[in-house]
Parts: sequence; C-alpha cells; structure tokens
Amino acid sequence: MSALFISDLHLCEQRPGTLRAFFAFLQGPARSVQALYILGDLFEYWAGDDDATLLGNAVSDALAALAETGTSIFFLPGNRDFLLGESFARRARMQILPDPALIDLGGEAVLLSHGDILCTDDEHYQSFRRLVRDPAWQRAFLERPLAQRKQVIEGLRFQSETAKQEKTMEIMDVNASAVERLLCEHGYPTLIHGHTHRPAHHVHVVDGRSCERWVLADWHDDAPYLRWDGANSPVALRFGPKPDG
Repeated sequence: MSALFISDLHLCEQRPGTLRAFFAFLQGPARSVQALYILGDLFEYWAGDDDATLLGNAVSDALAALAETGTSIFFLPGNRDFLLGESFARRARMQILPDPALIDLGGEAVLLSHGDILCTDDEHYQSFRRLVRDPAWQRAFLERPLAQRKQVIEGLRFQSETAKQEKTMEIMDVNASAVERLLCEHGYPTLIHGHTHRPAHHVHVVDGRSCERWVLADWHDDAPYLRWDGANSPVALRFGPKPDG
C-alpha cells in the first residue's frame, strides 16, 4: 500500500507559486501512489460548493484527472474549508472523511485528523469550532446568499488573524494530553495531522505503548508531503522531495 499525505495548502489566486506547485504535484508524485489523503485547508477559504470560481473548477478538474489515473483521493475538512461538500467532492472524484478518521494501510492502523481538535488550550477557538461544525449551523449558513457568506467569512478571517497576534505559540499548538487521549480512544495507532504548520515526527508513550505522530507541513511555493510505502516496511513514512514548478 502506498499513499501520500498533504495538508494546509491554502490555495488561492494570491499564491500563484503554490498553485503551480500543487498542479505539478498532481501530475508527478501523486500519480505514483494508490491513494492521496488531503488533511484539510486545501483552500484558503470555501464559501460553499455553489461558489463556481475558476480556481475551484481548475482544482476539481485536476483532482478528477488524477483519479482517472487510478489514484484514490480522500479529503478531510480543515478549519478553512469545512463547508466543502459532496457536490465538489463528486466533481473532484474524491471521498470526504470524518475528523478523526481511522484507516487501514496495509494492515497498519493510521488515524487521520486535520489537527485543530487537538489544540484544546485555545478554548475560544474550540467554542467557535463546535459552532461552525454543527450541521444545523452549516445548513442555515449555506442558505444565505453567496455574497453575504463571503462577507461573513472575510470578517471571520480578519478576526482570526488579529486573534493570533494575541496568542502564544503554545496555545495554538496541540495539547499533549489531548493527543494521548485520542490515541488511547482509537487503539494506539499512528497519528497523522496538519493544522499547526510545525512539521515534525513525535513519539508518544501511551499506557506503555509507543505511538508515532507525524505533523504535516504547510505549503508555500514548494510541495512537501509525507509518503507511506507499505511495500517496503509496515511503517515507512518520509517527507518527499519537492517537485519542480
């Protein structure tokens, strides 16, 4: 079983270098594996599947073209694109996963998350997350006119960036106890997540068991990813090379 894991691309027209890197990635490394897992924040923001932008259409077309080659695509919503729904997923030929999602990779249990659920020290953000992830709230929000939704999202993004200036890096990082609880609840798997923009490999000892945690990198003009090669080893994860472009 071979798979690639990416997150926190924050695709938008204002970052053409990242867009070029993403499309090159889909044409290159992503075609060499059986599965691609996108663990949230594929887009800088997502106002709803009815927002038919040139960027959104280009991304869905590129993902669908990748799926045509035989790579299965899975998407787990992030804090920027939790409103991405089944309509876009069908166009992109990808499957939306819950957060967290426990998967099997060649007999190895792997737990996937965007990662924001683990930042429990940021109580204000967790309250906001519970609100906007509520299905009733999302249905009501998506019933608003698209222009109004975009205006609200812009306001929330501004508030978020302002709030970050007043928070310590420790508050915005994952809470170790939250990580260990999650690992215990799901049978001590390997955990892969993004969100914090702090790529690293950690080992947690939970109830006497050693559990690996891999934190994905955010994207800029490069294309960092994590690769799983089950054919070589039950657990063979590594940061891949950056494609040209």
